Amino acid sequence: MKRTMRKQLPYKLALLLIGALAFAACGGDGDSDSADGGASGDGDYQVYALLPQGNDQPYGTTYLPPMEAKAKELGIELTITNSQYDADKQASECEVAVAAKPDLIILWPAIGDTVRPCLEAAKDAGIPVTATNSDVNPEDKDLIRGYSGPDTYGQGKASAEIMCDQAGGADIGIIVVNGLTGNSTAINRRDGFVEHVEGNCPNISILAEQPGDWNKDTSQIAASEMITAVGAENIQGVYAADDTMVAGAIDALKSRDIDPSGLIITSIGNTLLGNPLVISGELDGTIFQSSSWDGENAVVLAHDVLTGKDVEADLFMPSVKVTADNAEAADVAPEW
Repeated sequence: MKRTMRKQLPYKLALLLIGALAFAACGGDGDSDSADGGASGDGDYQVYALLPQGNDQPYGTTYLPPMEAKAKELGIELTITNSQYDADKQASECEVAVAAKPDLIILWPAIGDTVRPCLEAAKDAGIPVTATNSDVNPEDKDLIRGYSGPDTYGQGKASAEIMCDQAGGADIGIIVVNGLTGNSTAINRRDGFVEHVEGNCPNISILAEQPGDWNKDTSQIAASEMITAVGAENIQGVYAADDTMVAGAIDALKSRDIDPSGLIITSIGNTLLGNPLVISGELDGTIFQSSSWDGENAVVLAHDVLTGKDVEADLFMPSVKVTADNAEAADVAPEW
């Protein structure tokens, strides 16, 4: 059933340079001394970065240093918060940020459908907002100046393309492990995957879906419940919206004595957890995401808005497919 994937060209260098090619940078002074909740230097601009994670998670650990370094370079003083995906906590942090009257707010929404009051408060105070990593909901796009980060819908679509290619024309049934309910990244990755499969691969049937909350243990439980509900004999594939959750799903399969290498399994991230699974053959494909690009370009976009440059509504990092053909290439080496 599985087919050899067409080899993907290495793109990591392009990922790391695209911010510099897309935006002209201005120099600035500042001393970076921040971690979660800290500030970065004495810059020309005051910016609050309302994030849902930081050094408490692998992605945040590799997202923050490039963000802080670019802020220092561009003369931006950052105040960074970490709501730990608690919507109420992020709302409180937004109130503090708006009251402080910074030059700009960078928002990584904890829960996409809860941030409109924050955006409206910033608008009323005359504070521009940019989004990073997870875009705001479509109905809120007119309240931000731009978004930088992964094309989360495109990531889901790209993972579906791997699934469809691997399946060929064979009829298969799959289970889907989604991200945190209400999170815009989770919604977009699910929609990108499902809509591509439904529109282009009618031979693939989605038998069941459950959220895995971006957590390995939760995803293992969710996958196990779906295996029980639909029957192991009916499952020929798995899609999970990130590598952490796909690792949990793979563990669920193994606990039922199901060899994951015999199924078609795809994911998103190409992380330090997921990349070895591709190399081992347990994961058929994932989508590379650069946390360093993400953190750096959040600040680049903010600086462009602050300095009056024309910006696009969306600055997307490329959605690069990682399969057995290129999983060990240096240009797509996992970052987090």
